[in-house]
Parts: sequence; structure tokens; C-alpha cells
Amino acid sequence: MLDPWRLKLLGDLATLGTVRAVARAAHLSPSTVSQQLAVLEREAGARLFERAGRRLRLTGAGEALARHARAILDQMDAARAELAALDDAGAPAGRITVGAFTSAANTFVLAAALLLRRRHPGLRVDVRELDPSESLPALRRGDCDVVVTADLFDGSSPVDEDVRHTSLATDRVVLVTAASAPPSGAPVDLASHAGAVWSAERPGTWTHTLITRACRRAGFEPDIGALFASYGPLLAHVEAGLSVTLLPELAVDPRYEVAAHPLREPLQRRITAAVRSTTASRPPLTALLAALTETAPHRGR
Repeated sequence: MLDPWRLKLLGDLATLGTVRAVARAAHLSPSTVSQQLAVLEREAGARLFERAGRRLRLTGAGEALARHARAILDQMDAARAELAALDDAGAPAGRITVGAFTSAANTFVLAAALLLRRRHPGLRVDVRELDPSESLPALRRGDCDVVVTADLFDGSSPVDEDVRHTSLATDRVVLVTAASAPPSGAPVDLASHAGAVWSAERPGTWTHTLITRACRRAGFEPDIGALFASYGPLLAHVEAGLSVTLLPELAVDPRYEVAAHPLREPLQRRITAAVRSTTASRPPLTALLAALTETAPHRGR
């Protein structure tokens, strides 16, 4: 018999890449994870792992079992969820978790949660703030049932047959400056701001990658002089005239006195709601996807 808990550790290893990362996600020690994976290998009766330096790498058999593990665990979750997914009247019920990037969480994701609370009082929606770079791994691990995520302006996003995307909206990218430089209405050439100080979120986040790639495409390396963990202090820095930045229009909070300028070479992100293919038909998730589609911004769709 293959133990479901050990199968989850295997699936996490396939997603996260290292035993140490699996241990952090599972709140275990690396040695405990290694021991449990060794037990799983004996249970499977096949060589699942090989050493690559100090790292543990999946063999072909290990990758195959990891794919089956995700399907097995999703089926188990589906069986549990189906028992709890409908109330006595047949309406969606239970508890689901949606992960979303900051500007989506602040706007239409919360609106969708409120809409569902009115329509289906027996359904609880928990919200987790996640950068787009974190959302799909969280979905695959089962930390979230649905994630609202965005690709980069060049359309680069992971392709995964186990994940189903529902298109919600497109959101154009704008140059954000202090309000003392009001928008003229004319598109801005990024190269004209090559000498400016730029602000961004921390390296590895969606906005940091956006700024770096867009400025390099315009022919210069951005001088990033300010790094922040969220949009609030970033916009305050721009508002004070200390920097400029690139943001999706949805992230430009009207509470800050800043100006948003369209770009001469238009950039936009595609916003989607992603679910695991094996769970997409569950009534609570279909209800949430419908609410997200209804409340998402309609511009550019």
C-alpha cells in the first residue's frame, strides 16, 4: 500500500525541487522527509530517486509516480469535498481557499467573496495574498483551491496540463510617476526615463521581473533604488517624487497622488483564475469561478 502522506511529500518534491524546500512546506526536518521518501521507495518497489551532488532527483519512475500521486490525492480530496460541497438544499457549501495577487485581492476577489456570501451562505471563501510567482506552486501543493494569477507582458507563463485556466481580464501596464508630472495623454517612451531612479517590489516578484525585462527591452538597465514588500510604500515613494515605476493599471491605487502614463510600446498582463483540472468541476469551485468572472474588471477583455 502506498501511504497518501508520503505521496504528498513526493508530489511536493517534484514541485519544489529540494528536500529542504519540502521540509519547510511540510513543517518537518529534512532528515524526516528523506526517511519518509525512502519508506515510500520501498513501498513502491521501484527506484524513485537518484543523487545529483547533494540533491535528490526523481528518476523516470519517480516522476511517473509523482504524476499519479497528484491525481490520487486530488481524487481523495474530491471524495471528501463531494460529501461536504453541497448543503441539504443542494447549494454549494463548505470552505475553499483562493490565492490572489495584491491588486486583485484588494478589488474584485473580495467582491467575489462578498457575492458568494450573499448567494451561498453555507460556502466560506478564505483569501490568501500571493505573488503571481507563488500562486501556481501553491495551487499544485493544495494550499489553495483556486488562484488568481497573471502572466508577464510577453505572455510567458508555465504550461501545465494538470491546471485549467479561466480568462478573467487583461490589464495594461503603465508608467507611474509623481502627480507633478500629469499625464499628457500621449504614450511615453520608456527609454526617456533611462536616467530615472526606479522602485519595485523585491527580486523574484512579478513587478520586479516586469520592470527589469521591460527596461532592458527599451535598451537600458533600470537603476532600482527602492525595494518594497507591497504596493503601498512603493506608491508613496513614487508620490514623493523619489522614483518612477511600472505597474498594471489595476494596481494604481487612487488614494496616492500619482500619474499613470500609457506606454508607446503597449504592455499588458493576462489575468486568469487557475484550478487543478481534477477539481475544476466541484460545485464550490465552479461557483467561485463564476463570481470571479462576474466581478473581474471588464476593460480589455
